[in-house]
Amino acid sequence: MIPTRVTEILGVEHPVIQGGMQWVGRAELTAAVANAGALGFLTALTQPTPEELAREIARCRELTDRVFGVNLTFLPAVNPPPYADYLAVVIDAGITVVETAGRSPEPFMPDLKRAGIRVIHKCTSVAHARTAEKLGVDMVSIDGFECAGHPGESDVPSLVLVPAAASALTIPVIASGGFADGRGLAAALALGAEAVNMGTRFVATREAPVHNRVKERLVAATENDTRLIMRELRNSWRVSANSVASEVNQRLADGADFEGVRELVVGTRGRTVFESGDIEAGVWSAGMAQGLVHDVPSVAELIERMVTEAEETLVAQAGRIAARPLGLLPSI
Repeated sequence: MIPTRVTEILGVEHPVIQGGMQWVGRAELTAAVANAGALGFLTALTQPTPEELAREIARCRELTDRVFGVNLTFLPAVNPPPYADYLAVVIDAGITVVETAGRSPEPFMPDLKRAGIRVIHKCTSVAHARTAEKLGVDMVSIDGFECAGHPGESDVPSLVLVPAAASALTIPVIASGGFADGRGLAAALALGAEAVNMGTRFVATREAPVHNRVKERLVAATENDTRLIMRELRNSWRVSANSVASEVNQRLADGADFEGVRELVVGTRGRTVFESGDIEAGVWSAGMAQGLVHDVPSVAELIERMVTEAEETLVAQAGRIAARPLGLLPSI
């Protein structure tokens, strides 16, 4: 076991988190993560109504008696989802951990804190993380440039962003973006993080509710097989490299606005990918960490392997340093 403030505050065994993923964060995956001693998140907006979220929470509780959370992503929209109603379901269900993402959680913080809910906010910069800390969140998940989905516009990789955030904050930092194995977990801890958040790696597990062809694609892909789309619109999105992603980038390069690519990036097409296994049916999030994905284990196998490898890596590195006489250390 690797105890950290994250494991102590959240009441889990391992500093490993399955972040909320649209269309993927469902009961079977989230419960498997919880049963393995880590923290999983249901994704609220995967459920089309608050009532269906309540049913999904109940379904997850049938599969695990351990702690799990709910992700609430606040996105700009002409007709936004009924966020307050989703939050009411979360509170009424007695959920103890919420992951917020997208826009600031400030309007919802009073209700979350009154309910005694621990809040993890996803950030893409140190400045955003500082703001989140001032709002009273309990910890932040800091997304490096490598991450799937929306990495922000600063293009700072995890190797720099994680220690910068850890130095700037007093609350715990969770490293996200580029993590898929125990070596990454050990590295994140060395950089000052107190847990890792993974998305892409958890998609390639047996319990993930996506088509096997998607999992096979992640295993076959390399770290070079992602694309950033929507950069021209300052809404960068890291997705799997496919023909649809290429078409989005071409249209934008030719001067299209959002309306010119809307049909290509609509979320229902990504859902079709996960359900049908047609990886060319739409754009779908995938991180550079897919280059470290070489199999499709069970969630329990993955987490046990990660934690063991992290412990062995940390011990081995400490041993190597201790075994070298000070005079033999390379000069810098």
